[in-house]
Amino acid sequence: MEMKNKVSNTQVSVKRRSWSWQQYLADQKAEAAPLSLFTQSQSFPSKKNGFKVGMKLEGVDPLHPSMICVLTVAEVIGYRLRLHIDGYAECYDFWVNADTADIRPAGWCNKNHHKLHPPKGYSETDFDWQQYLQSTRSQAAPQTLFRTHNSCSAPCPFRVGMKLEAVDRKNPSLVCVASVTDVIEQRFLIHFDNWDDTYDYWCDSSSPYIHPVGWCEEHGRPLTAPQGHPSPENFLWEEYLEDSNSTAAPSSAFTTRAPHGFQVNHRMEAVDRRNPMLVRVATVTDTEDYRVKVHYDGWSEQFDLWCDSDLCDLHPVGWSQRTGHPLDPPPGSAPTSSPSQGVCPTPGCRGVGHIKGAKYTGHHSSFGCPYSDINIRKEAVLPDRLGEGRVVTFVPVTTTPVYHHGNQTVSRGGSCVEAEPQDELPVLPVEKRRRMTDRMSQSTKMLHVKQEEEELNITDFVPEFDGLSVCPAAESSLHAALHQSVFLSAMSPQPGRDLSLCWEQHRKLLPGVAGVHADAVQHWSVQQVSEFIESLTGCEEQAKQFTDEQIDGRAFLLLTQRDIVRIMSIKLGPALKIYNSILMFKHAEDQSQSEAGGTGS
Repeated sequence: MEMKNKVSNTQVSVKRRSWSWQQYLADQKAEAAPLSLFTQSQSFPSKKNGFKVGMKLEGVDPLHPSMICVLTVAEVIGYRLRLHIDGYAECYDFWVNADTADIRPAGWCNKNHHKLHPPKGYSETDFDWQQYLQSTRSQAAPQTLFRTHNSCSAPCPFRVGMKLEAVDRKNPSLVCVASVTDVIEQRFLIHFDNWDDTYDYWCDSSSPYIHPVGWCEEHGRPLTAPQGHPSPENFLWEEYLEDSNSTAAPSSAFTTRAPHGFQVNHRMEAVDRRNPMLVRVATVTDTEDYRVKVHYDGWSEQFDLWCDSDLCDLHPVGWSQRTGHPLDPPPGSAPTSSPSQGVCPTPGCRGVGHIKGAKYTGHHSSFGCPYSDINIRKEAVLPDRLGEGRVVTFVPVTTTPVYHHGNQTVSRGGSCVEAEPQDELPVLPVEKRRRMTDRMSQSTKMLHVKQEEEELNITDFVPEFDGLSVCPAAESSLHAALHQSVFLSAMSPQPGRDLSLCWEQHRKLLPGVAGVHADAVQHWSVQQVSEFIESLTGCEEQAKQFTDEQIDGRAFLLLTQRDIVRIMSIKLGPALKIYNSILMFKHAEDQSQSEAGGTGS
């Protein structure tokens, strides 16, 4: 893989010279968040970034937190690094700060008895760093560049194998049976028993997301048993600990974290989670004990997100200037001279970055724009690099955690990227699990549902591609099992009838289809059909086939699922979405005619 700084500092840093924090704060009558509120990893670094493009190292894969992989520095901007997982596509690249605890020098795993996952095509047992560096004609990043870790501190009280109860941070209203599966210094890895590692996360003893065994029972909370447990409704810790020959993490190991001190209207600098090569001017618009709601100044509130107050992507005012990283001011707040200005039709966007991540450094249309109306309600996802037909989310949705704070339960309102917190009932993301199994359909112990809670607000969705369909990110656990089969209507002998049963779900899952009638579609040109297919997440590659086959709107509506799968040789996942779109176009027209007929009578 060719390593280079593909987006020059000139391109990324235009619009900066005439903009200053001092003037902006004065104009807005705003206050910068005090430096004392930021953690060490968020604040100004103590030394310069010495990493160079091409250097190799070891580090945690953020999409598979249990795996430490061979990495290469692909790009350096200021104090930030874009890291590439050797042997895999650039779309899995990710950004970190140079002092992150998630990267280590080459050879660290071997020296510290941790498993290193070598590049694709290399054997774990035969991989040798020296031979690899020689064969790739590269150098290892010097140990002096890495964060200094305090080896004199007290040992971590958590041990590998200990059991506890932990919040599933991808479904934050769930507290689940979990284990400690790795320990590095004062941080340890949380793994949910019998689930894959894409739900794992690293934390320390003060994390508000972890609880001692018995916490759920003590606080009247439902506890989600391990996947495959023979009797999840009757799960008992005593039996499980005995059967698994394991021990519970001692209550004394858990410590209490003080709430943060950020206040509404505090200004800061924040990495753009939808376009992580950029750091933007941001404002705190809401707070909870351990989280803040971040708004990117000058952008729509629909891009706001809730995040942990100690997230390493939040920085004090002046961080970018101090570290040599470009800062994106609010759109329209400074004169522009960007060479890419005007290429992207989305207001405020300069054509930098791409909805599909680091594989593309720029875009010239709304289809690739992270901020376009087409993509605004989509999460950025990728096929799992490890295969198995799964996908992983690399722009996560932040939702409602269930906190543990002293002896009190602190349950906050749910919030997706664009949703406001709801105090009564959290809005949950439903994500595709291994083998089409959904954790939300798991039975839980002590789950009591009030009658009025069955009427749920499902009007706010953040779709994400799940390999078969675009999943809602705002579904209740009560309806999760039902909505696993939302897209089975495409395989039904009576798809029209079955489709009407889940019309609202389909309309939300494929927002580009809503309100479009077959009568309008039949007049589409070949180009319009191709553009529509390209707008469906996961179907971008199929768009060209529709152009090559000269399929216009009338022909498009005549396609059957068999035509799409067998004749056009389109994989089942994209085929299901394309066929469901056709069904929805037809259903919208039928429904409209039915309503018109009902009105007329």
